[in-house]
Amino acid sequence: MTACAIEPAAESDNGDAPRAECTITADGSYAARLALNGDCWFPERWTLDGPEPYAVPLPAHQPEEPGTEVQPMGDGRVLIRRPTDGRHVFSLLYPTGPGTGELLLGAVQCPEEGARLRMLPPAPGGDKAYALAVGRRSSAVWLVAGGAFGPEQVAEVPGRCSGGVWLDRSGGMLALDRESGGRTKAVVVDLGRGGEVSPLLQIADGSDDRLLLADPDSGLLLIRSDAPSPGQERLGWGVLGSTLPVRFPECLRMAECSVTPFAIQPGQVLTPESCGVALRVDGPVGSWVGVWRPAERRVRHLPAPEGWLAGAGLWTRDGVLRLPYATREVRCGVARVEVPSAEAGATSTATGPGAPTGKLWSETESREAGPPEPAVPTEPVAARPVPLQQAPLGNLVTK
Repeated sequence: MTACAIEPAAESDNGDAPRAECTITADGSYAARLALNGDCWFPERWTLDGPEPYAVPLPAHQPEEPGTEVQPMGDGRVLIRRPTDGRHVFSLLYPTGPGTGELLLGAVQCPEEGARLRMLPPAPGGDKAYALAVGRRSSAVWLVAGGAFGPEQVAEVPGRCSGGVWLDRSGGMLALDRESGGRTKAVVVDLGRGGEVSPLLQIADGSDDRLLLADPDSGLLLIRSDAPSPGQERLGWGVLGSTLPVRFPECLRMAECSVTPFAIQPGQVLTPESCGVALRVDGPVGSWVGVWRPAERRVRHLPAPEGWLAGAGLWTRDGVLRLPYATREVRCGVARVEVPSAEAGATSTATGPGAPTGKLWSETESREAGPPEPAVPTEPVAARPVPLQQAPLGNLVTK
């Protein structure tokens, strides 16, 4: 059992200091972050579904402490987690005229030494929020907002888990990366069946296989694994419910750079290979944005807008990549990068100064040699996840 227990509604770890990250709801309507005012951190909600994005500050009676997390809900309220002395207190924040209203939800207690709790990515629907508590021998999924009686443990998974990716639009299927027996494999936790656990990624017996992103519409999965190159992790892609092996394109290997996918274009139900994938690229000279599609054999490079909240963004169904940013001049901005097709260039518009304009594609693209990669045959996505089973390693790497 994980050493975390519920407490009635009641209040910081000496963890990392707050970070100016931005979390966006699954439907892209709202975002939330911790903003800096002088030396003090306070929650801030962004409204993104109107004609112009705007920010609403939600300061409490005192600055937020280290380890605080915020997450937007679908109704515009902001969930906040405040850790203190092995306890994690959850509240919902909302604007009340000139002030901030706060609805206390309750607390989760994690007294076990080394136990950690963090928020999982926003759930589809926006009416519920979940957290992952990791103990020495097992991990627990907690429903921390949207339940009937405050925080509630809804699943327990043997082993230490990380990650967290939603596989469906209902918020019932959650993928976690579970460390067990010295290896890390992605598993599925079925919250609709009492937390039933089943395998998801089994590329090779001795490989570490992690799920980074998933698109519920097309079934496209973005994976990090060392199966093709033991000891060296690579980015790959597969399709949920497909019997085809995971592929590891050479164009996603960039010397001296760390590449992390952060958004997949939705709505491409029958063509997962045509989905746009946004990548955060961190290199010796800073961070920028990459755009890639499984059907392509190249990564297109874009300069990030000034003040980009690195790693945050989302796609619209019609192929527009939206990147939130904040500068001294623009408190709440969204740069729009139009990506009409795999062959066309891209242009960007923004809601205020500080965002890039004009043609953004770099002429120096990461390419693969050889003929184009064949498209993935159209197959119906299974109602329940089907493990991406082991395949000959020679077929895993796209040359």
